[in-house]
Amino acid sequence: MRLQIEGEMTLRQEKEGRCILMVDDESVIRELCARVLKGYRVLQATCGEEALEILSRETVDLVLTDVMMPGMNGLDLLRAVKEREPNQVVVVMTGYADKEIILRALKADADDFISKPINLLQLKTTIDKVLEKKDLKEELLQLKRMDRLKSDFLGLISHKLKTPTTAISLFIQNLAGGIGDPTDPAFLKTLDLILDESRYLTYLIQDLLFYSEIILQEGPLKPTAVFPRDLAMAVVTDLKDAFVNKGVLFETLLDAPQPPMQLDGKLIRFALLALLENALKFTPPGGTVSLSVEGRDRELLLVIADTGQGIPADELPRVFDKFYQVDPAHTGQVRGFGLGLYYARQFVQMHGGTIRLESQPGRGTVATLTLPR
Repeated sequence: MRLQIEGEMTLRQEKEGRCILMVDDESVIRELCARVLKGYRVLQATCGEEALEILSRETVDLVLTDVMMPGMNGLDLLRAVKEREPNQVVVVMTGYADKEIILRALKADADDFISKPINLLQLKTTIDKVLEKKDLKEELLQLKRMDRLKSDFLGLISHKLKTPTTAISLFIQNLAGGIGDPTDPAFLKTLDLILDESRYLTYLIQDLLFYSEIILQEGPLKPTAVFPRDLAMAVVTDLKDAFVNKGVLFETLLDAPQPPMQLDGKLIRFALLALLENALKFTPPGGTVSLSVEGRDRELLLVIADTGQGIPADELPRVFDKFYQVDPAHTGQVRGFGLGLYYARQFVQMHGGTIRLESQPGRGTVATLTLPR
């Protein structure tokens, strides 16, 4: 009994979150359908033009439209809606004998049709069925997308690990074969390169372990009391050597001590590290990267600014995409998995925050991480 009640509550909650746009020039039909579809949020339009105006500003799960209307009829509305948004669900109401209209509606990609005079039970059943079908299609697309991402990730891992392991393997083979003089400067230079590849391999494995943990992690955030200043200083400590080794000046501009915030410290620390590592990657030796922490009444701002080469305008909208990587040197040899900024934004959004990037080629980049209090 309890399971049945919980199931009914879940179904009712799902319906209350759904929006249906009812389009008919007869107010009696609109009101009747609205009553039958109780539990859904029902918007009403008297004509096709009004329906398009509503669709331009509202998120609608399903459009239910009559065919015979003055001005833009239902078939014209169907075509206009599908042209704007091919995945928008549209159900057409028409006379049972209008087989030609039904055929034209189906050719125009109508998702279903309801015959007139309206059978109220059929109306409700059809709407529920069409929305359930829509959910299943979206779930299938999501599963296909996840499967494709998994395949891409496995291919990326193989590609990224192959380069350093091949270099290390060749060097060891030469060493085992007695090739190379340990006192030769060229040999020592090669040894340094192999050490770099070994460090890079360690870095990749650490990243891979972290991403695997994140991908498999289930459940909500794990917030604790985090002091913004302490978070910033911990990240500064983590990256200090990397900035020194590259010859990039790292400045910190810390506001007065702020009260603690309820954050998942591990995730926000990762996001901040990803933004700073990205700034370091794009800033040449002699440049500067700064981190400022500014507390406001309702939000916390973490701003990372660099004097690097900037990000091309055509690449800026894609830098947060999964596996997307910008090649700062245009060499075709980009290191890393291309997941840092993707997960940085995901983690910040999980806290209700945002990341905004502003960049111009040759003038550097400013990344603003905002978290609500």
